[in-house]
Amino acid sequence: MDIVLATFNAKYIHAAFGLRYLYANLGELQPRTVLVEMDAGVAPLDAVEALLAHEPRVIGLGVYIWNATLMLAVVELLKALRPDIAIVLGGPEVSHEIDAQPLCALADVVVVGEADLAFAQVCTRLLAGEPVDHVVRAALPELTTLRLPYDHYTDEDLARRVVYVEASRGCPFLCAFCLSALDKSVRRFDEDAFVAALGALHDRGLRNFKFVDRTFNLSIASCKRILGFFLERLDPDLFVHFELIPDRLPTELKALIAAFPPGTLQFEIGIQTFDAEVAARIDRRHDPAQIEANLTWLRANTGVHLHTDLIVGLPGESVTQFAAGFDRLFALDPQEIQVGILKRLRGAPIARHTGPWGMIYSPRPPYEVLETGAIRFPELQAMKRFARFWSVLANSGHYRHTLPLLMGGESAFARFLALSEALGGRFGRSHGIASGRLVEAVYDHGIGAGIAPESLGRALIDDLLNTGRLPIPDFLRPFATEEERAIRKARVAPKDGHARQEAHGSRGAPA
Repeated sequence: MDIVLATFNAKYIHAAFGLRYLYANLGELQPRTVLVEMDAGVAPLDAVEALLAHEPRVIGLGVYIWNATLMLAVVELLKALRPDIAIVLGGPEVSHEIDAQPLCALADVVVVGEADLAFAQVCTRLLAGEPVDHVVRAALPELTTLRLPYDHYTDEDLARRVVYVEASRGCPFLCAFCLSALDKSVRRFDEDAFVAALGALHDRGLRNFKFVDRTFNLSIASCKRILGFFLERLDPDLFVHFELIPDRLPTELKALIAAFPPGTLQFEIGIQTFDAEVAARIDRRHDPAQIEANLTWLRANTGVHLHTDLIVGLPGESVTQFAAGFDRLFALDPQEIQVGILKRLRGAPIARHTGPWGMIYSPRPPYEVLETGAIRFPELQAMKRFARFWSVLANSGHYRHTLPLLMGGESAFARFLALSEALGGRFGRSHGIASGRLVEAVYDHGIGAGIAPESLGRALIDDLLNTGRLPIPDFLRPFATEEERAIRKARVAPKDGHARQEAHGSRGAPA
């Protein structure tokens, strides 16, 4: 093949959306091109071997925050082995601060921006032996003229991987931590063509659709049409993920949303902070009271799985301020609270706050904040443990009976922080902990916190039974029935909305 289009996805389950757009719009070059996807755990030498096996003249690589370090190693090896191959880079990680990146210096061409059409133009010139600038700034494509990529999802993709779709690109909001703040407008694909593409995917058997639109409910008319499309195709396996503007939920949308059965819809709702001053500082414009009202309505009147987001480490926000926001959100009872650590994405406007607010970031991807003027390094480390253990214990859905016992009290944040610090102290890490050891540690902490052994033991057994993590460990057997003590074979947990969400990736970014 003359051209290899490749990237390293965060995990196998993520299918590279961007590569498929490039491939779909290659025109005459498409038959001379092959897609190569690997996950970010691949060894650099193995990756290089797989790329060179196609004997390409051009290698196009999609660079993202999760694969930037690996990509540097791969490109160094490619240039050492085959300096004659033209290396073309694209993606958000190399679209900003180009001069500061050794990876960009190694490449022959860096395409900045949305490269759907520009990549084909660059490859045409390279294959013809014509000169190409080192940095090519792609013109913003007219979305209604693009060839859609959905035919290039394979049957295996549809059966086993997260399949991304988008009805629009861009965002009208200016949140400083987000690269979408640079778009400042929303552009839409031809709606008839997009809905037809959804129909084709559904006809091929796809039942899990992940929309990557930043503001799916910005256009109420478009939102209603797409929701109507899925309402007409309801079946027990259908699962659809949308990212919503949290304070925009008019009555006409509520009626449609309420018509979906439980477990069919998942809404990702970015709150990030409830603190008014912090929100204004980062240009986050939302109505907290309306957000609370909408979340309350969704929990009371629909079967939507709510995946909500908060960010630790925003400029000027202390742990105390974050804790108040966490408790406020926890009281609204979303199924998930994603606790994220602030990252300084290349090109994001958050950089303007670095000096004034004492922001110190890791120089290595994913560029997480290490310390701020309001949160010192040890506190941030504790918050990272909090985020990790919250993901494992709460967002996983594995401790639904146990968590209410552990979280009771004046502040859910304070109770869980004490638990996460106890677990961190016991294991010396927050990753790679065997589930049996974790269950025992949770039990020991709960007993130490004054929870009745019978109540805690019974709750843990119920959670083990519901998630199929059997047999029941010896220390819990006194609280089990005779029938439960005899269970040796794992049961399969019911496939509810949360289980489906977990199986198909939680908030996986398009690779």
